[in-house]
Amino acid sequence: MRAPGVRATYFWLMGTCVALIVLAWNVVRLWSVPAAVGMSVVAALIPPVAAMWAGRGRGGG
Repeated sequence: MRAPGVRATYFWLMGTCVALIVLAWNVVRLWSVPAAVGMSVVAALIPPVAAMWAGRGRGGG
């Protein structure tokens, strides 16, 4: 059985991912392309972490 906050945590992680990408390429790139690329790299690392977080404690595989 999953903890009650797992779904909410997954939602917030993925929302953060989308927000980072949107901000990076619509706002931050106007001042600093390297910063926008860095934000995109961080955003790319969030989905695997979110998937591992959501799947933790589930048997199988």
